[in-house]
Parts: sequence; structure tokens; C-alpha cells
Amino acid sequence: MTTRLLTKDDVSRILGVSVGTLAVWRATKRYNLPYVKSGRLVRYREEDVQAFITSRLQGEVQV
Repeated sequence: MTTRLLTKDDVSRILGVSVGTLAVWRATKRYNLPYVKSGRLVRYREEDVQAFITSRLQGEVQV
């Protein structure tokens, strides 16, 4: 299974927040959005970003 890694720019566009906001979230651990860091590179697993979005859903409609 291949895991797709997203850049900070990718994730900022998906979530609608700035790259700086993502940096603050990483530094303060404000939100549980896991990331991979290798040296200065920061990447996010696509499935973690999707799980983060799902966990933030409000007012889901029950069918």
C-alpha cells in the first residue's frame, strides 16, 4: 500500500488555512493533525488529513 504524502501547501489549500496556521498548529499541538518531518521537510499523510476533516464534521444528518 502506497501512502500519498501531501505538502504544507497542499494541506493549506485543502483545509482553507494558511501555511503559517499549519505551523502554529504543529508548534502548539492545538489540533490532532499528524505529520511526518524529515529534516526541514514537513509532509502530511493524505489519510490523516481526511480523518482530520471527518473528525471536525458538525451537525451530520442522520439517515
